[in-house]
Amino acid sequence: MTRLLTGTVAALALALPAAATEYRVAVGDGAGGTQEALGKAFVAALEEQSGGDMTAKLFLNGQLGDEQDTVTAAATGTLDFSILAINNITPFSPSVGTLTLPYVILSQDDAEAVTQGEVGKQMVEQTIEDAGVRIIGWGYSGFRVLTNSKKPVSTVADLQGLVVRVPKNEIMIETYKSWGINPTPMAWGETFAALQQKVVDGQDNPYMTVYAMKFDEVQKYITNLRYIFSIEPLIVSEALFEGLSEEQQQQVLAAGEAATQASAEFLRAEEAKIRDELVSRGMEISEPADGEKEFIDLATAAVWPKFYDQIGGKEVLDNVLTSLGREPAAE
Repeated sequence: MTRLLTGTVAALALALPAAATEYRVAVGDGAGGTQEALGKAFVAALEEQSGGDMTAKLFLNGQLGDEQDTVTAAATGTLDFSILAINNITPFSPSVGTLTLPYVILSQDDAEAVTQGEVGKQMVEQTIEDAGVRIIGWGYSGFRVLTNSKKPVSTVADLQGLVVRVPKNEIMIETYKSWGINPTPMAWGETFAALQQKVVDGQDNPYMTVYAMKFDEVQKYITNLRYIFSIEPLIVSEALFEGLSEEQQQQVLAAGEAATQASAEFLRAEEAKIRDELVSRGMEISEPADGEKEFIDLATAAVWPKFYDQIGGKEVLDNVLTSLGREPAAE
């Protein structure tokens, strides 16, 4: 009887499907933005690629820590995946910072070409080496427009007197300094409250993020700056990745690629709608004067040379520029 029962239980166990492995995905932003869209697309593709053997759950609004903290957690193997703004991975892998230099990426087409081409592959390898995490997908959020609660801004002179929050990112800090103001570095999780309490007057982020984080509740004015095109890497713990079978690794990579394509389509379909929605909620949009020339000239002249050594040399920037069909940076 014991042998019969044991055999029956074993047979039932073999007949039942194994439970799917569920991973955790940290997401810095709230619902409705590019990061969530990228995450949802990745989860759906991962389930499809693995035949249901692997799945994942999104944790929005920084529930698993500030974006930079999630890089450390993934590197040490205590977090599976994270979606974060590219500037928050730059402190761990400086060459990635090339894509956060002002006015390097000038369009969504540029962003896709760089991240999905040879430059992107090089950055993936460099990030594994530098940070212990692997970029498996890219989200595209659009240009980081400036918002503030005080006044319309269309010139560098208009910017003076504003207290602007920026991430703890040297390149972005130096960009604002080139425009004549000292920005306030601040963790992402503290930003909404600081705007609400008027500790700072403004911040910059893509329209998608402004919408997802409900900044229209605490900000009035938008300046349509195009100094940084916001790219959101999807990273996996390299320790986790190396622990997967070769087949599972290919499934994860394929899911990341599918999510990348879905993100590009999402931005093209949704950004204009979200911009109109923000206007309908009372936000006012200003265009930079003279095609943004003053902002561009000041930032590229002051900031690019300052970070050549940090990103791995001027040739790293020139490689990106020439891959986009542009001239190398001036000597």
